[in-house]
Amino acid sequence: MAKIDTLFRYLISSRGSDLHLSEGQVPKIRVHGAVTAIPEQEVLHGESFKQLLGEICDNKAFENYLEGGDLDFAYEMDEDSRFRCNYLQQQNGLAAVFRLIPTEIASLESLGVPEVVKEFGHMRAGLVLVTGPTGSGKSTTLAALLDYININFNRHIITVEEPIEFVHTNKKSIITQREVPIQTPSFADGLRAALREDSDIVLVGEMRDLETISLALTAAETGLLVFGTLHTNNARKTVDRIIDVFPANQQSQVRTMLAASLRGVVAQLLCKRIDKPGRTAVHEIMFATPAVAAIIREGATQKLYDVITGGKNEGMQFMDESIWSKLREGMISPEEAYMKAIDKTRFKKYLPANLSHLGDASGESPLTH
Repeated sequence: MAKIDTLFRYLISSRGSDLHLSEGQVPKIRVHGAVTAIPEQEVLHGESFKQLLGEICDNKAFENYLEGGDLDFAYEMDEDSRFRCNYLQQQNGLAAVFRLIPTEIASLESLGVPEVVKEFGHMRAGLVLVTGPTGSGKSTTLAALLDYININFNRHIITVEEPIEFVHTNKKSIITQREVPIQTPSFADGLRAALREDSDIVLVGEMRDLETISLALTAAETGLLVFGTLHTNNARKTVDRIIDVFPANQQSQVRTMLAASLRGVVAQLLCKRIDKPGRTAVHEIMFATPAVAAIIREGATQKLYDVITGGKNEGMQFMDESIWSKLREGMISPEEAYMKAIDKTRFKKYLPANLSHLGDASGESPLTH
């Protein structure tokens, strides 16, 4: 048993999501969004901390980390406990963050993801983007969607991840999981190779550079169903981010490609619950209708708000509607709703009198965020 496993066991017993280790500090964990110190632990420092980190890591990879400063990998403590590990260096020395990965893949229903999201699993080609800030559950939602496909369809699914988080077993589909940089040098390389590997569906763990985004658009145009993630909070920002990655002289062509290949966007945020411990997901959902495609081609993304709010019959949902329903059900507080909302003015009136100053700077339109 590795020495660090004691800390992992404490994280699991506390129902935490992340373990934070940093030279010069005591170990800390994140539980339901809040970071607290682990009691009765000594400050981490020196050779003992270095050995603690090195014990669960490939020797060569650890040497590269000590030289280069960053490392991502996955660690399996036992068959029920798997962690996504990020090693970094900071001003006081070494540091690491570990995210607990559930070994059982949750269903879309148990995650509270709207039923209509299953429709993306029935598609045969195009680009589907699942977006949200770091730690908003994008990977969990995508794993659930892939599992839904795996249970119901005969497909060849290739995932390109850094690192592999949820481990899928073959059900009706064949799932090939590739880890960057171990089995493929980069997301772009993995995606390029997938075009030659008789795949039906490709999951790109992160679309963070021009080459990867360009290849994803090409793959979606040539008949693959591509799932990708971006760190954007809503559908409009997602479309803008994809376009803005490209040089100005290519953006008109990219808008045309995106309008043709985009099938939809699922934006996700986590809100702290007040009815019980934990967090609940809220979603914005956009399907690519002819109106959406025309807006993308024109570059008039501010019009997407009207299409989404008017597209309820097609299963579309504006983020603030999802937040509003959670507030109405008593699951989240007015303060949480206000902080996560796009149109702040809508929620300001529900703030307690002592917090109404939060809204003083928020006369924005729904589309300025």
